[in-house]
Amino acid sequence: MTLLLGDIVGALAGQAPAELLGNPDLSIKGLSTLQASGPDELTFLSHPKYLGQLAASAAGCVVVAPALRDAAVQRGACIVAADPYHYFALVTQLWKRRHFPLPAPHIHPSACIDPQASLAPGVSVGAFSCIAAGAVIGEGARIGEHCVIGRDASIGASSRLSARVTVAEGCRIGERCIVHPGAVIGADGFGFAPHQGQWVKIEQLGAVVIGNDVEIGANTCIDRGALQDTVIEDGVKLDNLVQIAHNVRVGKHSAMAGCVGVAGSATIGAHCTVGGGAIVLGHLQLVDGVHVSAATTVTRSLLKPGQYTGLFPIDDNAAWEKNAATLKQLHALRERLKQTEKALLKLQGVQEQKP
Repeated sequence: MTLLLGDIVGALAGQAPAELLGNPDLSIKGLSTLQASGPDELTFLSHPKYLGQLAASAAGCVVVAPALRDAAVQRGACIVAADPYHYFALVTQLWKRRHFPLPAPHIHPSACIDPQASLAPGVSVGAFSCIAAGAVIGEGARIGEHCVIGRDASIGASSRLSARVTVAEGCRIGERCIVHPGAVIGADGFGFAPHQGQWVKIEQLGAVVIGNDVEIGANTCIDRGALQDTVIEDGVKLDNLVQIAHNVRVGKHSAMAGCVGVAGSATIGAHCTVGGGAIVLGHLQLVDGVHVSAATTVTRSLLKPGQYTGLFPIDDNAAWEKNAATLKQLHALRERLKQTEKALLKLQGVQEQKP
């Protein structure tokens, strides 16, 4: 399982042109980190702050930016690319294609496929999967073991569903999407009307619409809309255990880390990021280019691009309790301060001006 260095650069020339400085016939047997790489492995250096690790690295070849070219050449073989991190990502894709190719299309005999479902050429269906009537599976799509594709759902061409993925009735997944094990797309949103001390279910009549090139992590749940659809636009990346509630809209190329929760009818713009464990409350809007730090709770709409953080720093418990108690008194302290300012102004004979 090796690739020649020259073959790697040649295979990626159309996607990301790069300059190879070193022996093109060097055999690369693996990909690794800068510190752990051996003489037959390829790695990358994307940030100048790790420059000190470059000289000590035993890697056979390092992908670097043009600014680090001279330092990399002194160490040994290198590939000079405009964006080393992007280039290395393309290398990982090439490596997987060459060494772990997809098996030939195959429909397992234990799969249950309704006669009214439509499967394009080249579709694979794993063992014990179920595809309901009216479902449409696009060319080259792969449905893993124990998946359930509901009535009138659709899976786009070249999309890949891992084991135990559920796509409920009427939901749509675009092309070239990746859905990891256990994801549930199109479960009912959490909608109930209180009536005489009981909860009356509001039927969720919308669906989930997912664009192209979306990746959805393991055990992530995307609820169907109550009336209109829940929408995940092209290029969105969702980590494991993300909860997207009903009628949420996530804009193109946004990304959310593990355990993020987005409440109903929130709208998240394009090119946003939400850190792990963060929460976005319902009916809020995040404009394009908003970045929310991990564990932050978003309680108001964010209408200006930028980085937002709302954390109470960790401390030893005794100090934390004192700070928390003080925090609870901030409003009262604010009111006392306002009254004190008024009294001082009165003593000085200054008329208070309203804002």
